[in-house]
Amino acid sequence: MQILRTSTLAALLSVSASLTGFCQSAPAVTPVTSAKTTTSPWSVRLAATYMKTVDKSDLDIDVEDIVLPEFDINYAFNAHWSAELVLTIPQEHTVKLNGNKIGTFSHLPPTLLAKYTINPADKLSFYVAAGVNFTLIFNDNLSTSGTALKLEDYSFGPAGQIGADYKLNDRWILNADVKRVMIRTDVMTSSATLTELQLDPWLFSLGARYSF
Repeated sequence: MQILRTSTLAALLSVSASLTGFCQSAPAVTPVTSAKTTTSPWSVRLAATYMKTVDKSDLDIDVEDIVLPEFDINYAFNAHWSAELVLTIPQEHTVKLNGNKIGTFSHLPPTLLAKYTINPADKLSFYVAAGVNFTLIFNDNLSTSGTALKLEDYSFGPAGQIGADYKLNDRWILNADVKRVMIRTDVMTSSATLTELQLDPWLFSLGARYSF
């Protein structure tokens, strides 16, 4: 019986030593932690924009310059390239002919741009963009000397942009940019086209961008 107990104790000690050696030789297990994504490709911008129309035509037509709200949605494909949709609410303009008011019209000019940021890693970065503008023209209530005038319902043309972003932190950016958009429409009576009105506005914007 004594021999059996001694053999059993020896076996247990041997197993314990083997387990201790295995635990000491086994590689350390590093806890796996999931990486938490803190950035999104989406951002939005709210800005105040001054719209300065060029007003080129064969007649002395002047379209009122206005300040309008601007709302942009941006999707970044990578650090340099992004797409931006420029939006606003419908805008009304007063129109003058030879200095006299002849009425008003409204327009809605969404613009889609492909944007390239030159130095995205810097606190102050600069970008250029090009794209297309589609302007809806409506509520045109124009007349002169008792003759009703009509504008085309829409305009389609190129758009360009240069701008700068100043990073306040990972989420907020101050922004300023200048855009040029081609917006043109024929001015017509019921029987004839009088002239092509080239609005072709400059748009000067100052705002803030939030990244999700």
